[in-house]
Amino acid sequence: MLSLNLKPGEYMTIGDDVVVQLDRMSGDRCKLLIDAPKELTILRGEVLERTGGQRPDCVLDTPRWHRREIPWDRSKAQTLEAMRTLLAQMDGRDGDVRTLRRQLERMFPSEAKQAVSGPEGRPEPQPGEAGLARRGETAQ
Repeated sequence: MLSLNLKPGEYMTIGDDVVVQLDRMSGDRCKLLIDAPKELTILRGEVLERTGGQRPDCVLDTPRWHRREIPWDRSKAQTLEAMRTLLAQMDGRDGDVRTLRRQLERMFPSEAKQAVSGPEGRPEPQPGEAGLARRGETAQ
């Protein structure tokens, strides 16, 4: 079975006549737009199985758990900033405080440390910085 990752707005084609586009995602659901000839039957798996059809062997069982993305909003950003402020005020010599800082930074990298991704996901130099050497190139 082919597995593809699509971002909202991206699409894929099947043969010459079928186009499937990812419209949007909301929580653990996504909305697909499908353009196909009318003579082609398209059924959700739930409907197929409810009407007596067999579940295709290639279909994976859904996991018992899945990682849900945390919807990000202004209040969460404010809470994160408050946590960073409190940690900055705490004694940095305490091992627990250092561990909390590292874990918070790993979960939510600070904007100062996030690099702007360029082509192929490589960081691009910020204004005023020296260029970064890429594989096969030498920094000057």
